[in-house]
Amino acid sequence: AGLTPLAAAMAMNLFGHGFALSGDFVIQAAPKLTADAAGIPVGDVVSASIPLVLIMGVTTTTAAFIMIQRERKKQEHPASFSPVLSGEQDNSLYLPKRLRSILAFLIPLAFLADIACMLLFNLQGNDATALIGGSAICILFTVHFFVYKHKGLEKITGYFIDGFKFGFKVFGPVIPIAAFFYLGDSGYESILGTSLPKGSHGIVNDLGIALSHMMPMSKELAAAALTAAGAITGLDGSGFSGISLAGSIAKLFSSALHADPAVLTALGQISAIWVGGGTLVPWALIPAAAICKVDPFELARKNFIPVAIGLLVTTLAAVMML
Repeated sequence: AGLTPLAAAMAMNLFGHGFALSGDFVIQAAPKLTADAAGIPVGDVVSASIPLVLIMGVTTTTAAFIMIQRERKKQEHPASFSPVLSGEQDNSLYLPKRLRSILAFLIPLAFLADIACMLLFNLQGNDATALIGGSAICILFTVHFFVYKHKGLEKITGYFIDGFKFGFKVFGPVIPIAAFFYLGDSGYESILGTSLPKGSHGIVNDLGIALSHMMPMSKELAAAALTAAGAITGLDGSGFSGISLAGSIAKLFSSALHADPAVLTALGQISAIWVGGGTLVPWALIPAAAICKVDPFELARKNFIPVAIGLLVTTLAAVMML
């Protein structure tokens, strides 16, 4: 197609870790976290995020396409993709071409079947996650037995350990962050065993209302604050650890503005995942950078301008939706 390795990595990154991941429409794990923190149904967040996800995705990928085209025109001979393999290759791990072709067909088919089951049986949240995870484990077992043969169980154990470590590392910060903000809402009555004072809507919400009386509160300020909060919390590299915070802040501002909390919640979720889910934070870019054999830091620099433009346009769109 004439793409350089860096441009191919940008395409994988922006579409896979940004466009597809920020909405999370199928499994709905991200909307569940933000909706719980905001105290609204997960369906409201999903509905509000659809136009924002489309605006963010189309704007960002279009900006990236224009940048790539401009760089290609500056070059007399556009570089073609020719990966260089370095180091010794372990040929014993290679599968026969026929078996690779069969697996390449069956694996996407298995995940498409999962999506069909989710739609057919209305599976969301934990149920959808369990279905996807179970399918991935079955595929993992099958491929490992073909590749490693009698050492398959030993290798699978190592991958399970790596997966659990990664899961705790990514989602661990969600627990204290979410707990802190739940204390300002429904957790107050559960822990102290007493009802909220008359006229109170929870500590966090009361602080939001007090803040609105102390300084001018507007839709523009609220939208900008949610985008900034999502982006800052996404800098830890997970993209998910700060979305509970985004939901809580959205609830706070929406109470003060009497606005729709779902729009602000979706905006914070999109900002956090686009930044931390793998388009700007270097360590999250490593898979795409490794596949295309490019520098992950250079990939992050190339992604910055398109993502910044996308966040600006999406924030303005959210202001108009409030």
